[in-house]
Amino acid sequence: MDTLNIEKYGFNHTGNIFRNNPPGALVEKALLNKEGRLSRAGALCIETGERTGRSPDDKYIVDTPAVHDLIAWGNVNRPVSAEVFDQVYDQMIQYLNDKDLYIFDGFAGANRKYQYGFRVINEKASQNLFIRNLLIRPKKEQLKDFKEDFLILVAPGCKVDYKKLGLNSEAAIMINFEKQIILIAGTGYSGEIKKSVFCVMNYLLPQKKIFTMHCSANMGIDGDTALFFGLSGTGKTTLSADPNRRLIGDDEHGWDDNGVFNFEGGCYAKVINLDKDSEPDIYNAIKRNALLENVTLDENGKIDFADKSVTENTRVSYPIDHIKNIVRPISSAPAAKNVIFLSADAFGVLPPVSILTPEQTQYYFLSGFTAKLAGTERGITEPTPTFSACFGQAFLELHPTKYAAELVKKMEKSGAKAYLVNTGWNGTGKRISIKDTRGIIDAILSGAIKTAPTKTIPMFNFEVPTELPGVDSGILDPRDTYADASEWETKAKDLAERFNKNFVKYTGNEAGKALVAAGPQL
Repeated sequence: MDTLNIEKYGFNHTGNIFRNNPPGALVEKALLNKEGRLSRAGALCIETGERTGRSPDDKYIVDTPAVHDLIAWGNVNRPVSAEVFDQVYDQMIQYLNDKDLYIFDGFAGANRKYQYGFRVINEKASQNLFIRNLLIRPKKEQLKDFKEDFLILVAPGCKVDYKKLGLNSEAAIMINFEKQIILIAGTGYSGEIKKSVFCVMNYLLPQKKIFTMHCSANMGIDGDTALFFGLSGTGKTTLSADPNRRLIGDDEHGWDDNGVFNFEGGCYAKVINLDKDSEPDIYNAIKRNALLENVTLDENGKIDFADKSVTENTRVSYPIDHIKNIVRPISSAPAAKNVIFLSADAFGVLPPVSILTPEQTQYYFLSGFTAKLAGTERGITEPTPTFSACFGQAFLELHPTKYAAELVKKMEKSGAKAYLVNTGWNGTGKRISIKDTRGIIDAILSGAIKTAPTKTIPMFNFEVPTELPGVDSGILDPRDTYADASEWETKAKDLAERFNKNFVKYTGNEAGKALVAAGPQL
């Protein structure tokens, strides 16, 4: 039996090993192992267990002299000792020794110059299918000579002895940059694997002057590239899947001197309330070889996209070629011309679209604002602001200002323009329609917004268009959506104060202080 030399990791393995199995074989094994069931659409459907989303409080970076001065330590990047890491590693190896193992060897980074190899070892066939969908799949000749840069061990059934080790819970996500190993124990949520890879890219590539981005990206027929930054639920995946443009990728990208490139070989989309007419590309991607997480199936295997009884964070992963209109042969494109920040504002304050100055671009990129609506999460009883630097602070190992500085350099070189697009709510109490948001995006990408008449919104000093093709002009100034405009002003003051309070942490130097003027002025 070929052990694929896993003894070098410390294994004394007695089970079967399956390496880079085709998706059909992985689905078959998952069904035999009772990991899930098939939907009528042909996609495998699983539940991730107790954890239906990422566990940020359980993520750790191994603190060693080689990385200590580079990492932005804090709530996002919690330090853990090499000794504790080694104990969790040994526990996982012992746990996996008698299990059937599923190995996937693949790449992150469509640009070969900045590509890294990842070997992922799973205890579940379904999670191996997940990472097969998300990483770039190697060709036969590449697989023959494959050598990983990072090893990822994934064992949902392995619960760490957290009290003894001084950790937060039975789950642990640990990244050891010195040993080039990632451990994911005690959680069945597959997004942890994907985002751990992203964290590695966010650590390595900026040191090579590559701007790494939590964004989706697409390209028009004239080769114009657009980036869509945003946190979960703001519309990154939905808005980049445009039948009139070619998709580069839906979540993770790099920007070097030659242009933009995808890190991944697939997509990971939210499917709560997925509508065939509003999001046809994602809807049609849910077919054989796709993997659904935490959605509800009836007895006949029909998907109920509206059911959030397990979680509101229902998901699907699929290979990028499940989308018809993609950039080929590799997911890369010229430098961006349009940079779009997506913010789902539950306060009803931000305009549907704002044309940003260079200073506002830096301010709102570092702010990374979105908001959670009351009722969307347990314990959320009022609109709750979330400020996540660079629209992805949870995945940034370096200080946010380092990423912001690279954005400025890249945009100045390409002549890109930035826009803040609110995909959330306004004074009507309803979420801004996908139709209107798509109309706004179309106006940005076609250049129509550049010739539109504009006005300035007070307090935030946003320049906003007063009319755009295919967009309800009654929503472009958010004050017009309130029966009483003074209600907007009250909410705007509250939100402005939150922005200002959040931005204080960036005012420790002259550059940060200078950006304060680009933020809300009370």
